[in-house]
Amino acid sequence: MVERPRRKAGATALPSATGQASAKAAPAPPSRGELRTAKKVERARRKASTDPADMGRVRQIRRAYELTHEFDRPLPYLMLGALLGPVLVALLVGLLWDHLVYLLVLGLLTGVLLTMLVLVRRAKAATFKRYAGQAGSAEVALQMLPKQWISTPVIAANRSRDVVHRTLGPGGLVLIGEGEPGRVRQLLAGEVRKHERVAYGVTVHTVVMGEGQGQVPLGKLADHIRKLPKTLQPQQVTDVQARLRALDAVRPPVGIPKGPMPTSARQAKGSRQAMRGR
Repeated sequence: MVERPRRKAGATALPSATGQASAKAAPAPPSRGELRTAKKVERARRKASTDPADMGRVRQIRRAYELTHEFDRPLPYLMLGALLGPVLVALLVGLLWDHLVYLLVLGLLTGVLLTMLVLVRRAKAATFKRYAGQAGSAEVALQMLPKQWISTPVIAANRSRDVVHRTLGPGGLVLIGEGEPGRVRQLLAGEVRKHERVAYGVTVHTVVMGEGQGQVPLGKLADHIRKLPKTLQPQQVTDVQARLRALDAVRPPVGIPKGPMPTSARQAKGSRQAMRGR
């Protein structure tokens, strides 16, 4: 029987190479000071951000009010009336029929709800007023469609900045034209032929956006599309969308920035550089 060599008393075992590597690779945990600094930086970033995702609920409401008030001066009076109206009615009814406190609380809650509804509706109208008349403004209305609709802005354009947008949903395939009506109808006719080749069996609707006869204003575009009779099921929408991707894959790139066109000189210069690919 072979005896194993005994380790001498007081001898220390050396760590293995694997243990040394893992000890070196393990990062040191951040200190409390570093965590506090990181939180302060993140808090400052969120405070300076204009992205609604970085804002709290109260800040979102305040920001919506500020943007809406720029184009809707009667807004504060309407919101004040929506808040105080139910409270005054509840006060009068409470004085006549008793249960004053209960009715005041109910009137206050109703007033807050009506105030938020007024803000939402006026904010929507102010958004349309802000972008009305700008090329590419139809994208604003398309963003307000339900999630069942899949929108693709600026699928075609010409040198005169007449553009065609597309949206697909339960109501079918819709092409929206913006620009001078005569040129837009020619542009739409060409896009209808292209889309009918790939979306066979699906009705292609065309809409010319504008204020003239036979045109749909920006503020009514989303409602006009939503009211189309439902002809496609969700699986049909998915199938047509796959065919449309194949059509878009063979298109030449559209040399025009997406979204509403800028109005200031500095924004217009940046827009021209974007169109040239700089």
